[in-house]
Amino acid sequence: MGELLWHCAPLHELNAVQLYQALALRARVFVLEQQCVYLDPDGVDLHSWHLLGSEPGSGDLQAYARLLPPLAKGTSHVLPEIGRVVTAPEARGAGQGRRLMQEAVQACGRLWPGQDLALSAQAHLQGFYASLGFEPVSAVYDEDGIDHIDMQRKADPR
Repeated sequence: MGELLWHCAPLHELNAVQLYQALALRARVFVLEQQCVYLDPDGVDLHSWHLLGSEPGSGDLQAYARLLPPLAKGTSHVLPEIGRVVTAPEARGAGQGRRLMQEAVQACGRLWPGQDLALSAQAHLQGFYASLGFEPVSAVYDEDGIDHIDMQRKADPR
């Protein structure tokens, strides 16, 4: 698997296929694979940007992240937040998760320059996010039956 094609847009600019692929990938991993029963389309999608990494040629979605603006409607977060970070099972092990996060950090820097970033990480991935500059800012807590930890990344100095 080579380099993905990246597209970042607010929900109203996604076409039906892009939206379907994003929701299907999120359900496939978060609901089925991780066995978390929750309402994934939570209303926050309406006020977020969506980062999609698709395979050239086929257009198959391989990586996705939701980018929430600061004080997004339906949240209490004061910082921009990267969430719903997901890589398709068949794309894992090829560095696509790291590339996805690098693209997400860059996109947030363009959308909300000079602002720190937040994310709620699955606790077992804390080391991965730390390697991208995120530091823990909370104790581990349970969210939908999976241990999570809040992390933040300082804005890149300009």
